[in-house]
Amino acid sequence: MLSLSCLLNYFMKFKLISNKLLKLVYLPILFSNLFIDINLSNKSVYANTKLQPANEKDLYLYKGMGASYLCIASKAGVEFPKAVGIATATYVQVLEGKHGGIIKDLGSTKLKREKLFAGAEFQIVSTAIQYCPDSVPKDVTKKVKNIINSSKDKK
Repeated sequence: MLSLSCLLNYFMKFKLISNKLLKLVYLPILFSNLFIDINLSNKSVYANTKLQPANEKDLYLYKGMGASYLCIASKAGVEFPKAVGIATATYVQVLEGKHGGIIKDLGSTKLKREKLFAGAEFQIVSTAIQYCPDSVPKDVTKKVKNIINSSKDKK
């Protein structure tokens, strides 16, 4: 079987292909083969990677990102329940995808989705109350503060 370069050399001898046409056709093929080869050889296999439980730094980052989204979305006119739902769902997806739904401080048991959603929503809303209190409805702020105060009273 003849290679592409052999065929091009053959056609060049008989002036069937000009230098300009050769450059237009051959160079992109050559470069694309280089990039495809590099791309395929550098792929890592993530299926065998062991998931690490979410630590305190991870949770701090995720709740900060969720609260930031909530503040920005509320100011952009997105309804509060919809903004909270999207921020919470994103938080939970990251916890499940990157950490297998496991939080280091709570042990090695995978948490159920309902618990992840409840915890994520509370963390996002309570953080948003600190950073952008005008974006959180007053009744929601009142409920969150009551929960925080009642948990302080129990300690």
